[in-house]
Amino acid sequence: MTVKITLTPKGFPFAEPPDESDLYKCVHCGLCLNECPTYLATGLEMESPRGRLWLMKGVAEGALPMSPEVVAHWQRCIQCRACEAVCPSGVPFGRLMERTQAQVAQATKSKQSRGPRFLRWLMLRALLPHRSLLYAAGRLTWAYQKSGGQWLARKSCIVGLLPSGMQAAEAQLPALPNAFFHPSPRVTKAHGTRRMRVALLSGCVMPIAYGPTMRAAVRVLTRNGCDVVLPPNQTCCGALHGHTGDRAMAKELAWRNIQAFLATNVEKVITASAGCGSTMREYADLFRDEPLKRAQAEKLAAMTVDITEFLASLPLDAPRARLDVKVTYQDSCHLAHAQRITRAPRQVLAAIPGVELIEMKNSARCCGAGGAYNLLQPDLSEAVLADKMDSVQAAKANVVCTANPGCMMQLGKGLRQRGLPGRVCHVVDLLDEAYQREQLRDNRQGSYGAQSLGVHSRPRVN
Repeated sequence: MTVKITLTPKGFPFAEPPDESDLYKCVHCGLCLNECPTYLATGLEMESPRGRLWLMKGVAEGALPMSPEVVAHWQRCIQCRACEAVCPSGVPFGRLMERTQAQVAQATKSKQSRGPRFLRWLMLRALLPHRSLLYAAGRLTWAYQKSGGQWLARKSCIVGLLPSGMQAAEAQLPALPNAFFHPSPRVTKAHGTRRMRVALLSGCVMPIAYGPTMRAAVRVLTRNGCDVVLPPNQTCCGALHGHTGDRAMAKELAWRNIQAFLATNVEKVITASAGCGSTMREYADLFRDEPLKRAQAEKLAAMTVDITEFLASLPLDAPRARLDVKVTYQDSCHLAHAQRITRAPRQVLAAIPGVELIEMKNSARCCGAGGAYNLLQPDLSEAVLADKMDSVQAAKANVVCTANPGCMMQLGKGLRQRGLPGRVCHVVDLLDEAYQREQLRDNRQGSYGAQSLGVHSRPRVN
């Protein structure tokens, strides 16, 4: 059934539609087709960037209604932005999709059933912006896993009774660590000669699902001469809100982070999550009609850098202990395509003695995670993941390394599904492991990593 929407003369029904100058940059060359994971999975033109742009133009011109059929093609886009990296015309597809999704969200808000509307509110409005509630949900999930509830639910028919999106979310869950990561007003001091004062984004998913990785990031930065600030008033970066059309909350979270980080008087703002870094470096687009806030957003963007790029540029203090592991690296989409960073993670891995880097086929092709994409489009996400796992399996590595929590979850699920040996980790996990081995080897107790980072015996909120 077609959703009836009263369209403006321009086609899109609400303020801040996709820019016409962006819409008409596409020259239909088709170079994006073989880079688009959803086109490769389906073979359908409407599941390609070129096809989705054609639909955007049709709606903008009033030639097409914003029907469920049209909207479905937009919502099946992972927003991996691989098309941007090969587009000769410079079409800003990520920006176009975010504004289109905002139009869709406003137009269909009252037409969604209560279940999806509640889950959307719960995730985007109730949990992600509020650390105390998010950590409480993390504690409940930790208890569900540790108590045997997850094992029982998976062995019985309980999980199979859930909606497909919730089944995907349950299958995606990594084993939560006993200790979550907590931003703190205390500055963690550099070891040895101080090079720089930096701030670290904690974010929303990383401190709960990958607390050890965040602590590793702090240790790696201090080892490389950085004082590390963790502003406690920072919040979720707003990436998921932007991707799913909730630009109002994305703006609110962005402004909270801009204020929190600019108040720290640091030289750089470091991110250990590719999606978060990409979003923060594009905050200015959210404030395009507010010059004062836009200037502040641009200032933060100029300071924001991915941890792998930052370490490679120092230059890195290379560890002196060997790991002797075979590693294959998965390029996170928002690091490779949005931020155009591909060399730095490999440079960091190459600096670790004993690491043998085995390049997987199509390492820059999306794994199908896409923020909440694997929950909203589980079938297509699985198809994209299957192609990625073929490449992982062919590489025959002990470790699958990447630079984004969504990728880590998705690839971990892929290993479990196929019963493959090995583990998934962040680049800084391996670097930190080498530093730790060096410390043990040299018997430097109390030097590297001696400062406590607030590890608790069980997860709790400060």
